[in-house]
Amino acid sequence: MNNLRLKALLGAGCFSLALMGSAHAGGFSRGTADTDIIFEDGNFNMRTSVTYVAPTRKYSVNQLNPYLVGENYADAYAIPSAAVKFKLTDNLSCAGTLTESYGGSATWPLSSGTLGKLNEDFTMYEYGATCAVKFDLSKGRIWLLGGVYNEVTNYALVAGAPLGTNISVLGIKLHDSNFGWRAGIAYDIPEIAFRTQLMYRSGVDIDASGTGSRLGVNLPSGATGQANFPQSVEFKAQSGIAPGWLAYGSVKWTNWSVTKQLVLNVPDLALVSGNQYYWRDGWTVTGGIGHKFNDQFSGTVFASYDRGVSTGWDLTGDSYTIGTGLSMNDKLGGELRLGVAAVYLASVSETQYTPSFLNRTVQGDWGYALSGGYSIKW
Repeated sequence: MNNLRLKALLGAGCFSLALMGSAHAGGFSRGTADTDIIFEDGNFNMRTSVTYVAPTRKYSVNQLNPYLVGENYADAYAIPSAAVKFKLTDNLSCAGTLTESYGGSATWPLSSGTLGKLNEDFTMYEYGATCAVKFDLSKGRIWLLGGVYNEVTNYALVAGAPLGTNISVLGIKLHDSNFGWRAGIAYDIPEIAFRTQLMYRSGVDIDASGTGSRLGVNLPSGATGQANFPQSVEFKAQSGIAPGWLAYGSVKWTNWSVTKQLVLNVPDLALVSGNQYYWRDGWTVTGGIGHKFNDQFSGTVFASYDRGVSTGWDLTGDSYTIGTGLSMNDKLGGELRLGVAAVYLASVSETQYTPSFLNRTVQGDWGYALSGGYSIKW
C-alpha cells in the first residue's frame, strides 16, 4: 500500500464529508473553514463544496399558537465552502477560505410567539486567511497555524402580525462586520497517514444596525441588534490502521454559554425585544472510517453527536448524524466528493417562561443532508 496515496485520497476527504455531521450542530453552528487544505500535497490547491441541509422541527406543544402544532417551521439551507492554498516555500503555506460559519432560519405559516413572527433569518459568512509554518523532525512534522477572518452578519425579521394571521406589520434588517482570529498546532507522519491537530477560533460580538419598518414604511431611527458569539476549540486526529484503511475523529467545544440574548431595538416603536437563549456550552463528537477501494475510488462512513445547548429558554436540543461518502478521482487530476447523511433532532422543551402556557415543545424528527464538492491541485 502507498500510504502517501492513502493520505491524499482519504485524509481531508473524510473530514470534509464528515462535516455534514456538524452542519446542524448546537446553537447556530453551520460550516467550518477548510483550513485542512494547507496539509494537502501540491503547490496550488483549490477545493469547493456545498452542503444542503433539510431539518424538520414541529411543535408538539404550543398553547399560545395551537394552530402551529404539527407544522415544520425549520427552513432548509445550503452551506458553501471554498478554499485556495498556495505553497510559498517548502515550509510555509497559506490558504484563503470562505464558508457560512453560523446561521438560522425559520418560517411560520401563521404568526408565532408573542411578537407574531412570520420569518426570521440570519447568516454569518466567514472570509478567512490562514498560514502554516512546517518544521521537520526526525520523525514526522510539526505545523504552527495562525490566521484572521472577517465575519459578515445579516439579519432579517418579519413579524408584528396579529396572532393567527400571516399579515406582515414589522420588518427589521440588520448588518454588521467583525474580525476574529484562529491559531493551532498540528503534528503529522505522512508515511502512515497520521495527523493530530488542535485549533482555536476566537468569538465575536455583534453590534448590528440597519432599518426598521412598519407596514412597509421605513422608520427614521432604524433598528439595532446585539448578540455575543462564541469561541471554540477543536481537536482532530486521523491515522492509517490497516492497508487501505483510515480511522478519524474530532471533538469540538463551543462556548455557547456567552450567547444569552439577541436584543432588538426599534426606537420609533419603543420596541426592545429579542430572543432568549442562555445556552450552555456545546460539545460535538465525530468519528468515522475511510477505505480506499482502488486508485480511483475511496469511501467513508461516519457518525456524529452534538449535545444540545438548551437550558429551557429555547428549542435547541441534541442531534445525532450518520452518513456516508464517496470520493472519485477523474482523468483531469481532480477529485469529486459526494456524501449523504441522516440527522435525528431530539425532542426538547422550553421550561423557563411564566406563565407556563408560553413554554413550547418540539417533537423528535429526522432531517437529511447532501454534500458535493470538487478539488484539484497542481
